[in-house]
Amino acid sequence: MTIGGERDFGTAQAWEALGGAPDLVERVRYTGSGNLGEGPLPVGELARATVGACALAAGELGAVRAGGTTGDPSPLVVDEGAVATAFVSERHLRVSGRAPVTFAPLSGFWPAADGWVRTHANYPHHEAALVRALGLRSPEPEALRAAVAGRTAVEVQELAYAAGGLAVAVAERYGDPQPLVETVRTTGEREPGRGRALGEAPPGRPVAGVRVLDLTRVIAGPVATRTLGLLGADVLRIDTPGLPEADDAYADTGFGKRSALLDLARAGDREVFEGLLAEADVVVTGYRPGALERHGLGARELSERRPGLVVAELCAWGRRAPEPWAGRRGFDSLVQAGYGIAAACAGPDGTPGVLPAQALDHGTGYLLAAGVMRALAGGGGCRLRFSLAGTGSWLVRGLAPAGGDGGAAAYSAEPWLRETGSGYGVLRHAVSPFGEWAGGPSRWGTDRAVWLPR
Repeated sequence: MTIGGERDFGTAQAWEALGGAPDLVERVRYTGSGNLGEGPLPVGELARATVGACALAAGELGAVRAGGTTGDPSPLVVDEGAVATAFVSERHLRVSGRAPVTFAPLSGFWPAADGWVRTHANYPHHEAALVRALGLRSPEPEALRAAVAGRTAVEVQELAYAAGGLAVAVAERYGDPQPLVETVRTTGEREPGRGRALGEAPPGRPVAGVRVLDLTRVIAGPVATRTLGLLGADVLRIDTPGLPEADDAYADTGFGKRSALLDLARAGDREVFEGLLAEADVVVTGYRPGALERHGLGARELSERRPGLVVAELCAWGRRAPEPWAGRRGFDSLVQAGYGIAAACAGPDGTPGVLPAQALDHGTGYLLAAGVMRALAGGGGCRLRFSLAGTGSWLVRGLAPAGGDGGAAAYSAEPWLRETGSGYGVLRHAVSPFGEWAGGPSRWGTDRAVWLPR
């Protein structure tokens, strides 16, 4: 599918939500074809639009840093084959020839007494909580199936959350509308329009010299920060040593960044973290609302301490979600279930289905990267809020299918796959829609907690 010289509806919507100038949308040219059009919802349109909006934001920031205007008329070409491949990057990953583990045995859909439940037990602590919550004699799928079958879907959901696990009743209707992005301009030492204070940037690297403190996990946030890293940012991901990341997940999303461990409960590590924060330009957070506030690191506190800072927050269910959902943990698969998307994708036998990609994760990641670049172009001093549910709301309410198969028959992932050495061995991986990384990721948590020289 090729769109040239036209205004793509979805891209215009995403760009408007990010506060971009409407006349810039026509700069984006789409070429090639993907395979994300399968199913009842416009996933291909979402993928194209989020990457297109990110391309616009990169172009805008590059123009501002070059001392020009944001109205550069030169086209920005996005290949939909690259987009489709990147949106399922975790499926294309091979670690020394081995396919990654994507979902654990206790993760999936299970029939309850009155409907269906979606569980997520990829992390050991979530699996243990689910086993404990339902009183399973063993962490085996058949034991879970039997335990769920004897309870209502909501009962399973509430038992799991109360124990620190993750299970969501599959909703039959779409959830309440949520904003795609919320932006709060803060008062700071850098006023809007002073993005040129960052200085010039090399071609294709509009975020060069920008320090991004990455406090995210799993897919959406890491997709955003690996994109910023590709576009030139110095991205440093910080995790607690008590909550390990899955090796396969980091092998996919660890490109374009470094990774270090700090325990904020230890005075020495907290001091190191504060030093990093003092020199950061951007902080991206992906923990549920309230988690970082307990450490005095909520978005409001960060903005008050560092008025020129760009703080981008990501959560699962959205801060406008009804209680208790606003503060709950969640993943793409769970939001699809709880937001009515899984029911909309159900098969002929009524079994809930899934989108052709974890599109809420990947799409939100590109939107978040775009929002950060727009904030930098405007001079910083900004708080941004994104959620998987907000992207889901847009998918089911705002986007319209383009029609046809999107050229899926002509799509092949091969042009967009590479082999690169890494801390995990040789990786076969998808390239970014914006180009190729210089090298593969180190192993999670093995880098020093320091910024690179500017």
